[in-house]
Amino acid sequence: IPQILTNNAEDFVKTAHIFRDEYGHREVNLNLGCPSGTVTAKGKGAGFLGEPEKLERFLDEIFAKCNIQISVKTRLGMDDASGFPELMKLYNKFPMKELIIHPRVQKDFYKNTPNLEMFAEAFAMSTNPVCYNGDIFCVEDYQRVCERFPELDAVMSGRGTLTNPALAREIRGGQALTKAELRKFHDLVYHTYRAEVSGDRNVLFKMKELWFYMGPLFANNKKYMKKIKKSEKCAVYESAVAELFASEEAFFDSDNIKVL
Repeated sequence: IPQILTNNAEDFVKTAHIFRDEYGHREVNLNLGCPSGTVTAKGKGAGFLGEPEKLERFLDEIFAKCNIQISVKTRLGMDDASGFPELMKLYNKFPMKELIIHPRVQKDFYKNTPNLEMFAEAFAMSTNPVCYNGDIFCVEDYQRVCERFPELDAVMSGRGTLTNPALAREIRGGQALTKAELRKFHDLVYHTYRAEVSGDRNVLFKMKELWFYMGPLFANNKKYMKKIKKSEKCAVYESAVAELFASEEAFFDSDNIKVL
């Protein structure tokens, strides 16, 4: 499902129709959750939550003009969650395919712990299907959320899946990720970026972001991560990655993953 990050209704509608007409998508997602300072400073992502009147006009327009299903991903607010019940009343005015709630505020970024009390209140209020998002790094995390909210419509994992590409399989009772699979996942992402993105620098910028999540899976990763971070050419990067996979064992216990 493609995600659109904007606070301009005309741009959203135009982009949604391109996804529908040219690519065959049946749903688009509005990002009201991105906590990045460069995004929120422009009133986009979680920054849009600080302007509820403008947000309501925006939602009025896109739901009136888009002939495609719309889901919304949101945080609880900018600085604190006290205003989120009012935002929920706003969200309830619109027929969303799904409301994805990450129960942190913008200033939390990914620190502190998800506010499950506010999530529970929002879940009870919502007239739209609700998806939980936040700190799902292992099977136990998923089970804890489902046990507390047994009527939940869906659970989303973002950073947890970047760390462990087999997380969904493990949640369904399948086998744990192997190092060979992690290498296959890495290679697929890397070679796709090389095919689609111009220039070593741009490719490596994206891959270094991925290693922020995957690096801690290797017990003795420091010297290899240093080489990966310092690499400016794809050939140097490939050598560092090959050395890491050849020399170190990966492990996937939840205690290790949770330090991210």
